Amino acid sequence: MAVRPESSVADVTVAGARRHTARNVAAGLGVVLALLVAVLATSDPSGSRLGESPLLGRPAPELAGTSLLGGGDFELASQSGRWVLVNFFATWCVPCQAEHPDLLRFDAAHAEAGDARVVSVVFSDDPDDVARFFEQRGGSWPVLDDAVGRAALEWGVTGVPESFLVGPDGVVRAKVTGGVEYEKLEDLLARARGGGGRSG
Repeated sequence: MAVRPESSVADVTVAGARRHTARNVAAGLGVVLALLVAVLATSDPSGSRLGESPLLGRPAPELAGTSLLGGGDFELASQSGRWVLVNFFATWCVPCQAEHPDLLRFDAAHAEAGDARVVSVVFSDDPDDVARFFEQRGGSWPVLDDAVGRAALEWGVTGVPESFLVGPDGVVRAKVTGGVEYEKLEDLLARARGGGGRSG
């Protein structure tokens, strides 16, 4: 009877160990993938959610400039007495495009009373593209260019869309990460005012 050389036995043992390790890695990846699918399946499809920010409960950073639409000047500090939704956006951002009708609706709902308004801040985009975007989709609120990214840095913006609800006292009350929705904005405003918001 032939005797298997010692090196062959070692090779078989190493190969078996490698197959065992590969099975464990594949099983682990399968579990991670299943968890990821479960999280995505149960998450809010709009992507809109309240976010954390070091600015919450603190005075809003300075925000001022000339609007790309019509050239009027805007200064957040001069908005005392009304709520301001500061919306960081870009025309190339798909969720920003999707949220625009909700911003239009929110702005229109508060235009007559003058109790709340929208201001948009351009995030890494071309001013000409922004002007075309508003010309085609509507919207007459101030739109400020942030060419060097200073505003985004001061507000802690890492991507778009991100929106901040600033109170009449100039304090940041909430941050929304992802595209806003009109009903959720109204609910957020009601809760920030102390009205409790809508149920459900």
